[in-house]
Amino acid sequence: MALSGKLTKRLVENLGAGRHGDGNGLYPVVDPSGARRWIVRVVVKGQKNKKGAPLRTDFGLGGADILTINQARERALEYRRMAKQGLYPRFNKHQEIPTFGEVAQQVHIDRMPTWKSAKHGQQWINTLRDYAFPKIGRMPKDSIDQPEVMMCLAPIWTEKHETAKRLAQRIKTVLDVARSKGFRSGENPVTAIKDVQALPKVKAKVKHHKAMHWEEVPASYADLRTRNAMAAKALMFTCLTGSRTSEVLDLRWEEINFDAQIWNCPDLRMKTGEEHRVPLTDEMLAVIEPLQAMQSDYVFEGQKRHKPLSNMSMMMLLRRMQVEGVTVQGFLSTFRDWASEAANASREIAEKSLAHTVGSDVERAYARFDLLDKQRVLMERWSSFVAGSHREAIKLNDNHLS
Repeated sequence: MALSGKLTKRLVENLGAGRHGDGNGLYPVVDPSGARRWIVRVVVKGQKNKKGAPLRTDFGLGGADILTINQARERALEYRRMAKQGLYPRFNKHQEIPTFGEVAQQVHIDRMPTWKSAKHGQQWINTLRDYAFPKIGRMPKDSIDQPEVMMCLAPIWTEKHETAKRLAQRIKTVLDVARSKGFRSGENPVTAIKDVQALPKVKAKVKHHKAMHWEEVPASYADLRTRNAMAAKALMFTCLTGSRTSEVLDLRWEEINFDAQIWNCPDLRMKTGEEHRVPLTDEMLAVIEPLQAMQSDYVFEGQKRHKPLSNMSMMMLLRRMQVEGVTVQGFLSTFRDWASEAANASREIAEKSLAHTVGSDVERAYARFDLLDKQRVLMERWSSFVAGSHREAIKLNDNHLS
């Protein structure tokens, strides 16, 4: 990038009204009043305008009566270098105020101990990386207002509504942190956008996991018993416990109390954020006890030592079994349907067995230990039905389960 240009000091002093080119994007502009000033036009790397074309922006450098032609060329060179790096010159002349991306990365690091899992923490920053950083990542925190936030949200608000909602919440968090550190003032623009309903209402589409009918489960379970793959063991345990995929795949041995026959799934791994206790039946124990011989950190070890199975492993197994139109997560619905239709279990016990929240905090606290015994009865009957131990497994005692 050169400092040379085609204008001279004398030419600049005698230019008529209008914009005149010196080269390399530098222009002296003469107003009709005779006032003269310098501007530079740059293309900011990686930034797009509303039409998707490269973002070309004019930046004022100062008055021509104060800034000499050589000083203007030096400043223009500095601005072009910033733009080539993808930085907005007007925002990055002073680095005292951190950019949105810098604060977001720090928030992500600071909150690592609080994430439910490493995967959840990565998803948090990935959403910002994909949808916010390209547009506002290099902007200083105090320059971000409603229009800038709308640039991030509007393009995906209807097409990817759930992602957009998470993005809005994460942008809000980053801006709130910036305010708490003194880098911003005033109302959070995300809150303002919500209050004025600047974005259209989107009716959420309820997604249902396709489930196997409970009468078909014993046959599929019998098929799984003939398979030695770790995915088959994990799917058997998932089916028996009515648990989510991530809860089973991330299961560690220290969560299992073999003496009490209880699986204590910690709150950090639960969707509800509360610890979930699963009574372990003989059939469940028969699935996992032989796996202790592997001496792995995880109950269901994947291809890599001391690493869990892939989250697609059970789904791929269902496909190999030619079980069509069913998801692993659907087994929760299968268990729930069986508990209601065949077992005549109360809603409270069935929902508690699936780690669903029922009742107030006080009610759940009092019911915690009382329900565990009833959960155990329900899970034992479910195991008997699934494993085909006897045909009377679904005829439950209402006194135990209602």
